[in-house]
Amino acid sequence: MKKSRHILMLTLLVVALLPLGAIVPAVAQEPVTLRITNWAGVEEAAEFQQIVDEVNANNTEFQIVYEPKPDDYYTQLQTQLAGGTAPDLFWLDQDHMAWAYDGVLLDISEYLANDDRDVANPEDYFPGVWQTVALNDGVFGLPWIAQPVVLYYNRDIFDEMGVEYPTADWTWDDFKAAAEALTTEEHYGFTLNGWPPIHMFIWSFGGEVISEDLQTSPIDTPEAIAGAQFYADMIYNPACCPTEDVLAEEGFAEMFKAGRVAMFMGGAADDLDRVEGLNVGVSPVPKGVNGENVTFAWTAATVINAKTEHPDLAYEALVQLTEGIHNWKIVSPRVSQATVEHLVASEPRKEANAEPILAAVPYMRAFRIVPRFAEWNQIFWEDFQDPLFHGEDTAENLAADARILLEDVLGD
Repeated sequence: MKKSRHILMLTLLVVALLPLGAIVPAVAQEPVTLRITNWAGVEEAAEFQQIVDEVNANNTEFQIVYEPKPDDYYTQLQTQLAGGTAPDLFWLDQDHMAWAYDGVLLDISEYLANDDRDVANPEDYFPGVWQTVALNDGVFGLPWIAQPVVLYYNRDIFDEMGVEYPTADWTWDDFKAAAEALTTEEHYGFTLNGWPPIHMFIWSFGGEVISEDLQTSPIDTPEAIAGAQFYADMIYNPACCPTEDVLAEEGFAEMFKAGRVAMFMGGAADDLDRVEGLNVGVSPVPKGVNGENVTFAWTAATVINAKTEHPDLAYEALVQLTEGIHNWKIVSPRVSQATVEHLVASEPRKEANAEPILAAVPYMRAFRIVPRFAEWNQIFWEDFQDPLFHGEDTAENLAADARILLEDVLGD
């Protein structure tokens, strides 16, 4: 007891002897550790680590530990979430953003409302992409990529067959006619196997697969049927496209890379325009009934674990990481960054085709995300797409029954 009193008196004496206004040094705080995971492979993970390192170098309150999971990503992530060991931040593609309805993801809408940085401004994101995070009256993450589907074409095959190169003014009838004219014993005009999504064709023909209010699946409207049937008339049709057997033998994108297909629809970031030995051009997809080149965009977001112990710091990490990714991945989902200069700075290998890629950007849109999206998607495939692709019935007949099943899921 005497010893403790002695220490206290000594401490008070030291403080009393300090000059007036002197500041007693505070004990240094250790930075909080935040964990993040994604599905990146070796090369992509190394590039992402550079972004993490830069964020860490500029922060003292937190440090990010990166844990890539290139194999069985969603299985591992779900196991961690169930066991309470999931990272603070992680990537989700649009197909998995329905987790927002299950309380798994942190709603960042209040953070965004008090953040004046451009990367945190919902108005700076293309609406067709932003809809994948703006769910259930909240915002659950920030999109980091928007890959619009564009049309890659083999100039040499076009030249050989005397067919004019694709342009943004092509209609779908122009496209189909070209695909048939480019088909010979040596090569096909186009290829389909379920990619790109049939949704894109339905949208382009003026239809919808899920209504804007997420309450209906109007796939039986005349417009939706027209788009779906157009797709069905081309897929596996040897007059324009490889059959299913040929695709199984030679591969899908591999056929384009081998010079066996004249046109291929792929993501804007794909390497199809720099395949050695091919003379490849890029164009927006054909324009639809409203005169716009409506296209599908594959998107993904970085989200925050709803159970993070450090939501404020996790949000700050999210914003800074997203800014870094927007200067790495193409296409950036932000309107202010939809420029040739920004795209080329992010990916110099796309310089030759930056303009046609950016021409596609204003018309891109992702899927509309509903609470039971995985179940809805399975029904859409099994009861509508797959039988349509294999000629089991027409789009009109299949759509009527499939709509009932799809809306049962939406109504629950």
